[in-house]
Amino acid sequence: MMAKNYFSSLCSTARSTVTFCTFFILTACVVVNIAWGDLHAAEPLPLTAQLLPDSFDAFVSKLSPLIVAQRAMNPKHYRQIEPSLYYFLKLHEAKLKTLPLDRQIDVLVKIAEFIDCKRESVGHEVVIGAGHALIGLLDPARGLEPKEITTIATGYGATTDIFKQDQKGQSIRQIAHAFLAAVADAAASGDPTTIVVLGHGAPEEIQSYSIPFGTLADALIAGAVRSDRIEPKAVDLCSIVLICDDCYSADFLINLAGAIEVRCRQRELRLISLPFLIAGTNRDRVGHADVGEKFVPHFWREVIELFYVRQPRPKQVTLRDFFENVDNRMYSYGRTPIVKGSGVVGYRVVDAELFQDPVIFVPLSEEDLVTIRTILDLNENEPLLRLFDIG
Repeated sequence: MMAKNYFSSLCSTARSTVTFCTFFILTACVVVNIAWGDLHAAEPLPLTAQLLPDSFDAFVSKLSPLIVAQRAMNPKHYRQIEPSLYYFLKLHEAKLKTLPLDRQIDVLVKIAEFIDCKRESVGHEVVIGAGHALIGLLDPARGLEPKEITTIATGYGATTDIFKQDQKGQSIRQIAHAFLAAVADAAASGDPTTIVVLGHGAPEEIQSYSIPFGTLADALIAGAVRSDRIEPKAVDLCSIVLICDDCYSADFLINLAGAIEVRCRQRELRLISLPFLIAGTNRDRVGHADVGEKFVPHFWREVIELFYVRQPRPKQVTLRDFFENVDNRMYSYGRTPIVKGSGVVGYRVVDAELFQDPVIFVPLSEEDLVTIRTILDLNENEPLLRLFDIG
């Protein structure tokens, strides 16, 4: 209708000619557009925020097959590092969403290689062994007794210092204060020390004793700076392993590491190393426990089963024992194996609420930071967290 009005002053013949030409041009444009779309349909599109997996399940279905196609890994091993790759992607989403899909997969494959290198280099680190000290902080709940830590420690020749409030003893605040003092002393000594926290937790605090992550960070830093082992105004926490088996333990430990970094910058302290951190639950996950005559969180129960009850015992318990063996045992919570022939070919979800999927965080060196910046093609001064999830 608009074409007819526009050309109303022209002769009938001209109008017919123009109409035919317009139709021809429009038809040609449609054909070209369709052909262009067909030509480019198979090409990888730039990865945008809308195309990034918005959940772990989406990551597993969309990106994991592409990663495994580029780097052969057995199913058990990839299962252990798969969440680490997903959370790395989420942490660096702003950078990764600017890359085309093939480049993003290349980055994740290189990070998988980096994770394996870190697992290999730190796997020998002792968590429980002769000459080690174990500091325990146990929830006041009935059934969670000091022997849950002292028994396994004695079996490996480690010393123990256990803090737990009972009805006739000190207050929650007094227990918390004594625990923090012991943590500071351990950081000052530089002696190999594993701290075990069992009970109730939240992203912001050790809930059982109302200890915020910032308060625990202060205790670790205060101990480290009074040490005469290293240079003045330096913080080296590499001798500390902290295990939290409570709700939201990964979130709490990430917050703790961040607080240590921030405080060191604010106080002009050189951070040499963060501690090693082991979380019984991954991000946004609650912990579970068998409650009855005994109250033992599932993660720590598997530690006792694997390294105390089961015979023969290893000479010492290492980080590798945690990220390979304990992690593998924990995978069965909420899942049932699918057996084909003589082997397990997969798992069926029974109750996703029971998933804990524990995680180990390791400190990064300056060289490690350079490697990650190179993989991501970041500026050499780009700030990065000094804590890294290795599965």
